[in-house]
Amino acid sequence: MNYWLVKTEPGTYSWDNLVRDKKTTWDGVRNFQARNNLKAMKKGDLAFVYHSGEEKSIIGLAEITKEYFADPKDNAWVAVEISHKKKLKKSVSLSMIKADKRLSLMALVRNSRLSVQPVKKEEFDRTLEISEG
Repeated sequence: MNYWLVKTEPGTYSWDNLVRDKKTTWDGVRNFQARNNLKAMKKGDLAFVYHSGEEKSIIGLAEITKEYFADPKDNAWVAVEISHKKKLKKSVSLSMIKADKRLSLMALVRNSRLSVQPVKKEEFDRTLEISEG
């Protein structure tokens, strides 16, 4: 199993939208590195849902339910399908992540603009620990 982080602007599509919709096509990614990350996702992988913009926090946990396919808006790019799994007990802010030495090398810290990024197992587990308080 692999772990990921997907970013969204909450005013465009938020965690609450995903819960309401139960699942969604994660499309609109127009960055080659992020596209390659979408292509590497496997059914059953888990992904943190991160609200960008002013919020800058990991809000919930999603599951990859369909591996990559042509982006319905532009088949030169790819998309995946995700479903909501659970809302984190407490959101984990970017400042909390930056303050934790065990998360200092996380892609979110090193390459904050990347919209789809891998998360190491240790980073995933530590983020969940922080969320649980």
